[in-house]
Amino acid sequence: MRLLLDTHALLWALAAPGKLPARSAAAIRDPANSVFVSAASAWEIAIKVAIGKLSADLDEIVRATADVGFEELAVTLVHARRVVALPPHHRDPFDRMLVAQALEEGLTVVTRDGAVREYGVPTLWS
Repeated sequence: MRLLLDTHALLWALAAPGKLPARSAAAIRDPANSVFVSAASAWEIAIKVAIGKLSADLDEIVRATADVGFEELAVTLVHARRVVALPPHHRDPFDRMLVAQALEEGLTVVTRDGAVREYGVPTLWS
């Protein structure tokens, strides 16, 4: 399986894996699966840290992401173009980008956000 971690799933996978549902945690740990982290999630974290909505060390998150073997997923022009075609199920621009990336790259999004499922993208949160 090819997984794309939503931002909260990324933070929990790195700092509080016990908060993840058992099936999601097992899928993330399974070496047969590829786990991707979007640059959009790093951007979201950076913005939330800058405005005081989140206390996190982005440098440490980037290091930990590499240490556990998660793969970086860049935001491309193709991904941005896909966002335009998405219906307005979700207003969060970061989640809309994750949906676009998942649709373009054939990824399953690990997220607790029910609005993501409305796009018809495969999700995992159990």
